[in-house]
Amino acid sequence: MKRVKAGVVFTLVLALLGGCSTGGSGGAPAAGDSGSQKAAEGPLEIEMMTSQTNEVPDMNNEYYTELQKLTNTKLNISWVPDGNDYDTKFDLMISSGQLPEVIYARDYIRPTLISAIKQNAFWDLTPLLGDFSKYPNLKNKMTPNSWNYVKLDGKTWGIPRSRSLIDPGIKIRADWLEKLNIPQPKTLDEYKEALKKIVKSDPDGNGKDDTIGLIATGPQMSTIMAAFGALDPVYNSEGGMLRDILTPQFTSTVEWFRGLYADGLLPQEFSTLNDTQQKDLLRSGRAASYQASIYYDFVWTKDIQKVQPAGKLDTLQPMKGPGGITAVLDIGTRGAFYISKKVPKEKVERILAYFEKTASDELTNFGYWGKEGVHYKQVNGDKQLTDLGVKQINVTSLSPLTPAYTKWGKVDYSGVSRAENEAKEKAVANFEQVGKVNPFTWLYSPTWVQTWPKYDSEMKSMMIKAVAGQISMDDYKKYVDKLVNDPQLKKAFKEYADDYKSKTGK
Repeated sequence: MKRVKAGVVFTLVLALLGGCSTGGSGGAPAAGDSGSQKAAEGPLEIEMMTSQTNEVPDMNNEYYTELQKLTNTKLNISWVPDGNDYDTKFDLMISSGQLPEVIYARDYIRPTLISAIKQNAFWDLTPLLGDFSKYPNLKNKMTPNSWNYVKLDGKTWGIPRSRSLIDPGIKIRADWLEKLNIPQPKTLDEYKEALKKIVKSDPDGNGKDDTIGLIATGPQMSTIMAAFGALDPVYNSEGGMLRDILTPQFTSTVEWFRGLYADGLLPQEFSTLNDTQQKDLLRSGRAASYQASIYYDFVWTKDIQKVQPAGKLDTLQPMKGPGGITAVLDIGTRGAFYISKKVPKEKVERILAYFEKTASDELTNFGYWGKEGVHYKQVNGDKQLTDLGVKQINVTSLSPLTPAYTKWGKVDYSGVSRAENEAKEKAVANFEQVGKVNPFTWLYSPTWVQTWPKYDSEMKSMMIKAVAGQISMDDYKKYVDKLVNDPQLKKAFKEYADDYKSKTGK
């Protein structure tokens, strides 16, 4: 491999690091401090990098001004688009060593994060949190078991961001199903046939053959994986637990996506679309189906109706596949915050107090609704967002917080009536009973972290080629079989099995 000159790399890193959007403003009273201490200490300035799903927020608007007032902080936030863009920026920040005081990690088993922890880049929070007596909200109001996920080598390194267990679902244009007299699909076969009919019928009536069936970047779509059984533990003859993407069940998932592509139901450029581009295709009325959090039914229906007034997005009930159903539960956390070791201990304690405050019922309610009389009002006992609330309260407004666990946090949408939210809750309540969590969102194998990076790009390339029909499925299976029998990966499978048993008793 040719070496890249250090100066070029350094210049590139600096250029990319400059791509974050930043903002900040001031505030008043802090969690757990007396009035005199608050006045003496003044607002706590926190330098933070976290993700944005919506537009870059105005840190001087009413929401962020009130947030900083309630938490006695001045938040200087670098906003980075969620998804692959965020992961890329996160890795660059880690490699550059130019960490902000607090950084959000979307994936607490991400190799770059694990490496940084082992290199002492972040505070070990174990002795600071202690028995959590100073942090009752962080102890009692977070998603059950969430603190187990931010541990490494028995130590606590991050502050988890609680999220709902019920989260993703497969969305479909319900108005197109109705228009074309297509019944709600109950199986993957029926789903595929529904997409075929939609794509061939010019449902938007623009006279162009431009409707996309399913927006997906490839076979790693968790709901479809679940329907093929790829989220269930699969063991080799030596008792090792195969990584999900190396199981026969996942190979079947790849083959199913290959069929979609051959039938023209996936975007031709599926492998190169980033998260924002995928969402834009759905929101602009170009696509029929996509996987996302339940509440986006409300959000994106409004977007679609701007270009197609009759548009309506809905979440499908779990559909049956060869090895399961399309019901997936979130792990119940959305990554975690990590505190740079460059931060003095006294300030770390104040940062923990900030997160303790944001886990309170008061701040959780604020994160979802904003300030009463400004962002929402009470109408017949229901909270309703004002016009200002609709502009300022969204997914991104929760991003700097560690809100308390909320069962319907990824189902309810503050921009609709209580009756509409309750109807949606009722429609997806069964997900909690039948859905599955991918164990590899919380299992850890040091050997996998060390070994997999040299195969990762090649594996992704093979998946893309298999889906696009550029290689045969036999070629793909031979490649997977080679990986499954790799001695180092076999060691990783054994570590996964041991970790699974230690955490579940199974």
